[in-house]
Amino acid sequence: MNAIEIEVIRNALVAAAAEMDVTVWRTSRSTIVRELLDYSTAVFDAEGWNLAQSARIPSHLNSMSHGLRTVLADHIPAGDWDEGDVVIFNDPYCGGQHLPDILAFRAVFHEGVRIGFAGTLCHHIDVGGLAAGSYAAKATEIFQEGLRIPPIKLIERGRRNDAVWAMIRQNIRKPDLLLGDLSSQIASLEVGTAAILRAAKRFGADRMLEAGRRILAMSEQGMRAAIAAMPDGTYEFTDHLDDDGITLDRRITLHVKLTIAGDRAHVDLSGCSPQVLGPTNATLASSQAAVMFALMCCAEPGLHMSAGCYRPITVHAPAGLCVNAQAPAPVVHRIAIGHRLLNAMMGALHQAIPDRIPAAYYGNSYVTTFQTIEGNGNREVLVEIEIGGSGAHPAKDGVNAYAAGMHNNSNIPIEMIESQMPLTVTRYALRDGSGGAGRFRGGLGLIREWRVDSARCLFTANMDRFVHAPYGLAGGQPAALGEMWLIRGEDRFPIPPKTDNLDLRAGDIVRLATSGGGGFGEPGARAPEATARDRRLGYA
Repeated sequence: MNAIEIEVIRNALVAAAAEMDVTVWRTSRSTIVRELLDYSTAVFDAEGWNLAQSARIPSHLNSMSHGLRTVLADHIPAGDWDEGDVVIFNDPYCGGQHLPDILAFRAVFHEGVRIGFAGTLCHHIDVGGLAAGSYAAKATEIFQEGLRIPPIKLIERGRRNDAVWAMIRQNIRKPDLLLGDLSSQIASLEVGTAAILRAAKRFGADRMLEAGRRILAMSEQGMRAAIAAMPDGTYEFTDHLDDDGITLDRRITLHVKLTIAGDRAHVDLSGCSPQVLGPTNATLASSQAAVMFALMCCAEPGLHMSAGCYRPITVHAPAGLCVNAQAPAPVVHRIAIGHRLLNAMMGALHQAIPDRIPAAYYGNSYVTTFQTIEGNGNREVLVEIEIGGSGAHPAKDGVNAYAAGMHNNSNIPIEMIESQMPLTVTRYALRDGSGGAGRFRGGLGLIREWRVDSARCLFTANMDRFVHAPYGLAGGQPAALGEMWLIRGEDRFPIPPKTDNLDLRAGDIVRLATSGGGGFGEPGARAPEATARDRRLGYA
């Protein structure tokens, strides 16, 4: 095959992933998928390696190959997949991320030959468990976090497995929304399959398989070049999570030891804390996603993002650590590990390439869940994931209220929330002074307030960065810590950042203030126009 044919096929696969992305967006039901955009789509080769992906969530996209290959190796071998089969699962100990994330894959056949897979991942609004939204902060084992779905055929040879659909419906709080979003995933797989087959009809099965091998090799070559451009050496950095929500006086350490040797990188995570009692744990798939993403960010523009990028990178993470948790440890807050591990990786990379690495972004998912309960028993569920500011760059200020790092989310429009829930958003603003000071200032975090308008509401939060602030670099200052308050009339009470089922009543206001990003460089070197802007934003 010549280079032009490879590029035509590569771009056809990227377009297929993008078509799948748009399909989920247009057909999904819940606000967490349709508005917040917490989903991802990708195309895989016949062995389960990621070949092309949409511009969605890094924590999803860099772990989906691990999930699919785990299924093929341990649960449903490739030879047991037929045309029209759709396999779903969410169990982190079967290759998934955490229980709210349901993965769905469909094998693609051309003239009887398996040439690849189409895959989608959606964060669903609820899969049962201790708290609405299935993001319980006080879970101590995965059995408390919701419905565990092992790899199973939801659709077999084009026919729905009605028993599986019924089992899911019976165990979740908002079945119409979840099953609607699951149907959206299936529609996306159909669109992706059709797009891949259009290319296969033009080039044939053998050329599609060869193109997949060449695409992976091209990505590997680009990643090796990016690593080789860094100076050889060993670079270490440590960041911390506040606690696990259960043992409140014990911080969680994430220590990275990054070794660059020629065109290879090795990341040793053995200095991280052991797995914890609460749900601030991650399986190795989640942790590797953060490591891979950090190094992929250091490549020059034009690198094709595929599983070939992973080949020059090795990760050492002994079993039983918080970055390689073992069953039945709870893992719903695995994204906190991912965010903070990315922060630690960036801190290590700053030592190797200081002119390219920004200070810490907010490094946390501010997950809030409201379950409103009306007098007639009607229940509604809202899951929001707030963000903060990005870290200042060596050459510019951080970005305010920016979905940085492991995030690529949008916000849920206020009008959408208020039209569907007995909630009122009473304030939504930038948080003045929340970014770290420096020669370049960190981006600002957010303030968001929700007023309860129902007779009763159960509030759950699972978040971090209330004790350990996002760090600055090169003399830059750390960002502000997060804060959360319950405002009840004239009274104000702090809400712990890891809270399950706090009982609220009509008129109560929950106020969340998120962290900004860290500053970069000594604060004294600000330009006059920047100093004036700082005064307006509460820095001076």
